[in-house]
Amino acid sequence: MADHATERSNPTGAAPILVASNRGPVSFTAEDDGSLTLRRGGGGLVSGLSAIDDPSAVWVCAALSEADRTAARRSPDGRLDLGGFEVGGQAVRMLDIDPGTFARAYNGVANSTLWFVHHLLYETPVAPVFDDRFRREWDSYRTYNTAFAEALAAEAAPGAAVLIQDYHLSLAPDRLRQLRPDLKIGHFSHTPWAPPEYYRMLPDDVAADVLTGILGADRAAFLTRRWALAFADCCEAVLGATVDRSALTVTHAGRTTRLGVHALGADADFLRERSRRPDVDARLATLKEAVGPRSTIVRVDRTELSKNIVRGLLAYRHLLRSRPEWLDRVVHIAFAYPSRHDLPEYREYTAAVQRIAQEINDEFGTASWQPLILHVNDDFPRSLAAYRLADVALVNPIRDGMNLVAKEVPVVSDQGCALVLSREAGAYAELAEDALTVNPYDVIETADALHRALTMPTAERTERTKRLAAAATALPPQQWFLDQLAALRE
Repeated sequence: MADHATERSNPTGAAPILVASNRGPVSFTAEDDGSLTLRRGGGGLVSGLSAIDDPSAVWVCAALSEADRTAARRSPDGRLDLGGFEVGGQAVRMLDIDPGTFARAYNGVANSTLWFVHHLLYETPVAPVFDDRFRREWDSYRTYNTAFAEALAAEAAPGAAVLIQDYHLSLAPDRLRQLRPDLKIGHFSHTPWAPPEYYRMLPDDVAADVLTGILGADRAAFLTRRWALAFADCCEAVLGATVDRSALTVTHAGRTTRLGVHALGADADFLRERSRRPDVDARLATLKEAVGPRSTIVRVDRTELSKNIVRGLLAYRHLLRSRPEWLDRVVHIAFAYPSRHDLPEYREYTAAVQRIAQEINDEFGTASWQPLILHVNDDFPRSLAAYRLADVALVNPIRDGMNLVAKEVPVVSDQGCALVLSREAGAYAELAEDALTVNPYDVIETADALHRALTMPTAERTERTKRLAAAATALPPQQWFLDQLAALRE
């Protein structure tokens, strides 16, 4: 075994910097003639990686569709940039993981288990159930993480810096460390982290493996100090690790892992420029026509269970029932874009959102007033138009690693907006002082906060918005990424 490890530790790649994530910077669709159309993705990670001025850097990701797998197979070792695909000057290695293995790892473990644990989403009288099926899914999750570790090991130059992203790849840092002990390895969690008493719902061996997997990194980073300390608490409770909470270190099995906190911010320059383009102006005009002279409450979310859209709608209904002065004077613009519809819980949740929205319009709507405008088809320019129109932004997740919508709306808002914010959003750590904060489970408190937000004096709202926007943009994606890279290399 030792000889094998020594053999595999010989550096074989040329990349000085590597990023690993489930979803990569590009995706493909297959055309009728068999050709592939490439689409570039967005988001904080894509923006962050653009800060690397090194053509040798490599992004390792998974093929998410059959078209992606076809592209990976047409490229040497899945290297899209070497396979004739224009991937924006980046080197991208896309892993062609067996579709069944991928589905079990992604849906069975990452999204139906780890996501549910960290967001405290289980209906515990009936779930979770860790049976034979889960064990097959867990085996696939291990295989999936090993595939990433092996690809990173093959691509990395001696002493390279590797930044592994999120709960999909919890095991990859330790597996990579075994293959390439020379590397600087970082892991970043974009989700919250569960407290020990909830985390220990996982089977004991699985709970330990996830923690030791991340502790294989030199540095494990989180969006807030709260999530970093929850991870440390779990390491102490499950592994018996030694934790220094002031220094933010976890020592286990002879190794010390540093913990870091990097609060991903909104990309102000991009948002301000993009939100003033003609396609956004056109959608803004349409929304203004629908709203008329009324105030607006805006929310933009995926129909993700943790986003708490249903209680947000119930709070709006309570506002209209309990404060009739708002009848025909406010419109709730709710964009709830479908998410994870291959999971039954998500399909049912989306249906519940649509049902309650219809009930609100049936109860309060008139010939001249539609109290709630709901859209479930994703439209980024329309979302930006809603940001600009917002008098009030409602962000009330049950639990959220950060929540960039809470940061984006104050940046884009034309007239300034009041932010109603859940204390369980990661963004609360930075924005609480100038937001109206709520317990996300308390519908009546949320309705009261909406009323306070709608009646906030203009001058106060303007000043709060300025401070919110400043806090929201303090660590834009490129700096967020470079800070992690610098800290890993220290």
